[in-house]
Amino acid sequence: MPSGPSEAAVLEALRGVMDPELHRDIVTLQMVKKVEVKDGAVSLLVTLRTPGGPLRETIEREVRAALAKVPEVKSVELKFDVQVPEGRRLQDRPPIAGVKNIVAVASGKGGVGKTTVAVNLAIALKDMGAAVGLMDADVYGPNVPVMLGTTEQPKALDERTIIPVQAYGVKMISMGLLNPGDKPLVWRGPMLHSVMQQFLRSVRWGQLDYLVVDLPPGTGDVQLSLIQTVAVSGAVVVTTPSVVALADVRKAIEMFRQVNVEILGVVENMSYFACPHCQGRIDVFGHGEGERMAKAFEVPFLGEIEIDPQIRIGGDTGKPVVSLGEDAPGARSICAVARNVAARLSVVNLSAPAPMVEIL
Repeated sequence: MPSGPSEAAVLEALRGVMDPELHRDIVTLQMVKKVEVKDGAVSLLVTLRTPGGPLRETIEREVRAALAKVPEVKSVELKFDVQVPEGRRLQDRPPIAGVKNIVAVASGKGGVGKTTVAVNLAIALKDMGAAVGLMDADVYGPNVPVMLGTTEQPKALDERTIIPVQAYGVKMISMGLLNPGDKPLVWRGPMLHSVMQQFLRSVRWGQLDYLVVDLPPGTGDVQLSLIQTVAVSGAVVVTTPSVVALADVRKAIEMFRQVNVEILGVVENMSYFACPHCQGRIDVFGHGEGERMAKAFEVPFLGEIEIDPQIRIGGDTGKPVVSLGEDAPGARSICAVARNVAARLSVVNLSAPAPMVEIL
């Protein structure tokens, strides 16, 4: 006659293991899969919700501790996989096939390094194990191709199917690839809306955990077109510590709130400069204002990114600093921001959905 605990006893014990970010137990969150119990040997699969597994060691330790208290458990075989949760769906905005989350990277004004953050964020998420796309929605100033070091033009299979370019393992589309050179685009709002529709609906993105959208500065037609077309999972707002930049951040935050887009948090770019000679910290544009702004608006602070020559050189030469590895100068803080973005998005997606509003 088989001995050992029942599957029900194992699951009950695991209800005491809490996800450190969501503060709910892993059974309720449906993170526990494939539970098998035979003669005191327990095997199970735990599905993590954030790529890179930042909480894996903590959860594994607590799972083993919980099961050790169950009578007659003799051994535990524990496996992990990762499944990024999908963002909310809105009835009036059909989802993009295969794309789980759309992450908007925005800024109130230009010159704060928004595109640098967007490009490196996309590569960092890919390096964490996620499938990532990058859409350059800054139609008037499409700098993403330069920062990714590619001039390859996307292929059009037909009028409604575009194959995105790949760079550093990230799928990418940009007007800079379709309209290369110095010729400017002189377009009004309706034409911008048409481009957004094509980039979102005609590009064959495939299966993506995240589609990072690099928005133009401000709160104009492109932002509204994106929000009216698809359900945006969340927005990352980039600023510098300068008071002038922060004045426009307020407008960006209020815009996303008015159209019911979750603000994932604020990133303070060009936060400080570490002197290579004295190792002292120099606050070129001030310091800490981004975090204070986040607290004032009751949104998360995702981290600060230092001023490092390698970040600028990487963007100018088409070799983003994150692609050189997390230990490269300037890369560590950006990777930390990426982990915070992924974790925050998982919390948002697995929490109660926000109420829907009509967008005029």
